[in-house]
Amino acid sequence: MFSLGLSMEELMKRGVRLGADVPYCLMRGTALSEGIGEILTPLDPVPQCQVLIAKPSVSVSTKFVYENLHVNQLPKTAHPDIDRLMRAIEDRDLRGLAENMGNILETVTIPAHPVIQDIKDKMMAMGAVGAMMSGSGPTVFGLFMSPARAEEAYEEMRYGSAASIARQVYLTRFYNRNKDADIRQGNERNGK
Repeated sequence: MFSLGLSMEELMKRGVRLGADVPYCLMRGTALSEGIGEILTPLDPVPQCQVLIAKPSVSVSTKFVYENLHVNQLPKTAHPDIDRLMRAIEDRDLRGLAENMGNILETVTIPAHPVIQDIKDKMMAMGAVGAMMSGSGPTVFGLFMSPARAEEAYEEMRYGSAASIARQVYLTRFYNRNKDADIRQGNERNGK
């Protein structure tokens, strides 16, 4: 796609036909995503931190999650406060960002797959300032201010007693424009 001589705007228009997340992936960096994901507003980079990613062995049907999501029945508090999130990003306040993260899809996926909540709880117990399910799940990410705590959590989730709840575990950091992604390790367990 990048060798076609198309502008970024044209790539993003074509990309949304492939999937709602494609324009975001093409743009890179931090952005406010609206619509079905095709309306993007670039934001300042998020505060740098360590990101622990853990995926349990369960599979989640995105169709099931969206069919069982009843937005009009959710309490107002279930929705993340986008203005506060954007302010925390602007202020480079990782704790504020973590405190205001939210994913309403958790209201469907976690009851169906409680291991997701187990992973979130474990990450928080190991020092994450925030942990949340990514998209419709089942992958969970935890934000760590301390590289040492993140490394300890990675080792515990990958090799320790918590290894039974996560099949794949990665330790990385946010990709901010003009910086490398620096993925520490991406091993999968049981050859899958």
